[in-house]
Amino acid sequence: MDYNLYFLEIILMLCTLLCSPTTIGIIAAAGNEISIWLFFSKLTTIINLICASPKRHTELHYAQAIEIAHMVATGERETGRGANQIGNLHRSGTTRWSSHFDSICSLIDMYGATITVLESMVQEGSSNSIRGEAGGCLIVMKSFEFIFILYLMHKIMGITDLLCRALQQKSLDILNAMDLVSTTKALLQTLRDAGFDLLLANVQFVCTKYEIDIPHMNASYKNATGRSCQQQGSVTVYQHYHYDIFNSTIDFQLEELNSRFNDETVELLVLSSALEPKDNFKSFKVDAIYKLAEKFYPEDFNEQEMYYLRSQLEHYQIDVIHHESFQNMSTISELCRGLAETNKSQHYYLIDRLIRLILTLPVSIATTERIFLAMKHVKTMLRNKMKEEFLADSKMIYIERELVKDIDSDSIIDELYSTKHQRVQL
Repeated sequence: MDYNLYFLEIILMLCTLLCSPTTIGIIAAAGNEISIWLFFSKLTTIINLICASPKRHTELHYAQAIEIAHMVATGERETGRGANQIGNLHRSGTTRWSSHFDSICSLIDMYGATITVLESMVQEGSSNSIRGEAGGCLIVMKSFEFIFILYLMHKIMGITDLLCRALQQKSLDILNAMDLVSTTKALLQTLRDAGFDLLLANVQFVCTKYEIDIPHMNASYKNATGRSCQQQGSVTVYQHYHYDIFNSTIDFQLEELNSRFNDETVELLVLSSALEPKDNFKSFKVDAIYKLAEKFYPEDFNEQEMYYLRSQLEHYQIDVIHHESFQNMSTISELCRGLAETNKSQHYYLIDRLIRLILTLPVSIATTERIFLAMKHVKTMLRNKMKEEFLADSKMIYIERELVKDIDSDSIIDELYSTKHQRVQL
């Protein structure tokens, strides 16, 4: 089994699962519950509509100031340094995964002010299309279902946000990331088991505050079509929100986490962390590294090499770990460069081979995301007609532009002239 490809699939699926509402695992549940998909579609529309005009920004700030002053006067908000500041609605970004949580938080904080701006747009919009779009957004925002899903997503993304931010770090702390996966699973399960009634009570409080109609929880639920032949029997409104939306969304998230982080995957990640040099090789363990090579890379080390590997690890533990050239390192890539620069890679060639195999694993999701983002800038309409090798070289130069910026163009031209006679002067 090719564990490098397997691990790459895991990382990419984790990006899908936790990082972007357009591809997040929560949104994947929209296949079963269209309300989730509609929520994020409307959320994007609302924020884009408000943020599209400086005039609407000013109106939003003015409405916020009035609302904050009223809440301070009634004792709903406390005063203090840095408190009650006026902000803006946050647009979600395609490469900033936690920005979607920021979008939801900002809308919750500025819900009343956003309603005020939309009502103003309905009355004073510059065109029928603007007034109509604002009216549609206003109807959606004043619905019980929108408020319920808004606060549900706030709960779920609040739980997964710490893991998302950890995975965005340029150098991923594998052991702590695995701990965060475990705590994320536990908190999601706790939310599923005991969080619905608290969420429902909070949603009902918000709806009462903004005079939004609250459906009778024991009434029969009717879907959007309203046709009796397409209804789900005797499903109540309470059951619909509890099981069809709340439980199904959390269940999908938990299923994806459990399937992507099975025991074998976690073991691969934990064993790989034994090679990390940070904190003066605190995680280094001879048996863990030996097991990593034995279990996950059997085709790269024969039986005789496995015997030599343990011997090299014992010398490595005394030599490299206490060598002054390897102090204050934090990443495996720095360790690999250090071994090459000190020529110790020749003595510990089996360890060096294992380190290079580990470096092929995309242990930094943020780096992986940047590589895919580079495709958008490099693979243009014209470059799409290039041969694959030339295109791959162009992408490599773009991705590693910090390393190649010091390369002199004249030296490249001279090298080209020395290899082959050129008909045209460059």
